[in-house]
Amino acid sequence: MNKLGVEAAIRNVPELDKQFYPILQFNRAFLKDAKKPVSIAVERDRGQVAVCHTFIHGTPEQYEADCYYMDRLVKSLLWMKGGWKVYVAGDEKVGAYLKETFSLTGKRAFDADFMAGVYEKPFEVVLCDQVPAEHDVSQAIGRHMDGCRIGFDAGGSDRKVSAVVDGETVFSEEVVWFPKITADPQYHYEGIVSALKAAAEHMPRVDAVGVSSAGVYINDRTMVASLFLKVPKDEFDAKVKDIYIRAIQDTFGDVPFAVCNDGDVSALAGAMSLEDNSVLGIAMGTSEAVGYVDDKGNITGWLNELAFMPVDVDADAMEDEWSGDIGCGVKYFSQDGVIKLAPRAGIELDESLSPAEKLKVVQKLMEEGDDRAAAVYRSIGVYLGHTLAYYFDLYGCRHVLLLGRVMSGKGGDIILDTCKRVLDEEYPELSGKIKPELPDEKFRRVGQSMAAASLPEIKK
Repeated sequence: MNKLGVEAAIRNVPELDKQFYPILQFNRAFLKDAKKPVSIAVERDRGQVAVCHTFIHGTPEQYEADCYYMDRLVKSLLWMKGGWKVYVAGDEKVGAYLKETFSLTGKRAFDADFMAGVYEKPFEVVLCDQVPAEHDVSQAIGRHMDGCRIGFDAGGSDRKVSAVVDGETVFSEEVVWFPKITADPQYHYEGIVSALKAAAEHMPRVDAVGVSSAGVYINDRTMVASLFLKVPKDEFDAKVKDIYIRAIQDTFGDVPFAVCNDGDVSALAGAMSLEDNSVLGIAMGTSEAVGYVDDKGNITGWLNELAFMPVDVDADAMEDEWSGDIGCGVKYFSQDGVIKLAPRAGIELDESLSPAEKLKVVQKLMEEGDDRAAAVYRSIGVYLGHTLAYYFDLYGCRHVLLLGRVMSGKGGDIILDTCKRVLDEEYPELSGKIKPELPDEKFRRVGQSMAAASLPEIKK
């Protein structure tokens, strides 16, 4: 594989995507003869700063490769940890390139605008002589089972709620709703309150409420969430940013509560079922949803929006329609990845079908033993093996819990087996350090809404 003169020999290539060039392989080949030190730092809420010290070539001949490497690195850090300000030190020309690229008029305007919305500050890239020092604060949250608790899990197609008394689920309910296609935030508010009241009826009192919800949440506030996709911006700012806080306080008054991204709560549920920490949870469904529990058992407050993180440096990689970028996780580890590969395997998909229905067509073929469908899943397994090595580089996670519709059935087993083989053959240095696995029955018993219920601490 060759990208901008950076060449790597890759043993495991997806049979349905021969041009796939894993970003970790590109990075390793790039860094072999890169000697000029550069540093970047990304600042997010509460003055937290993520720092990365690396190298570029710093020569006119390799300027384009230097810029590309730094572009992908900055983007990866932004979508992993989040941030509203990027500091660059060590090379003025590359710094100027990043300043233009990650601006509201540059190639990464989507990223800049998204981060500005999340952190409610103008996004900027700053050139400096020395980047700020690393500062990270993870949050001990969850695993609290005492008292009478409600766990609410807000999904795009259904909402789940549990009543949990001293660690035992005494009531659970799943209700279909349509948040993504509804513009009136009152619909969402009433749905949340209805679920909370339904759980409360099965307990003598309510001591705490935990919420698991798709989206980005900062200090329990909704910053970006597809659940409220149709809500106009003025209504979003006025009625959605504090929607969970209002719903809980209006219903129960001043009780402890916590609102977290559903990916983080999935990772927490995994950590609870595994009775271990350092867990990366990856749900492959409509998109790629990710959460992380660190080696201390804490939720980090990082974005973990890896659907937007680059995984493939191939110039012809598929474009993500939302961000306008190419080679990002959403097109590899979601139903979009299956739909992308199916025609290459000779599976014709009716264009009138929804993405979820197209996935079901491939899943049905897989259950029938169709090798075309198996080729799709084998290819995703190769993607995943290379990408988990990259995620390990970033997170250092011991466990990777693989969830979501794409991982269900025989196809999920093929993905997992292929992924393990690629890790063993291509990255033997990671043997015993990272363990990809499917959820077991214990994880299913813990469940998303029970893990959500455990989020807040009841002060004695």
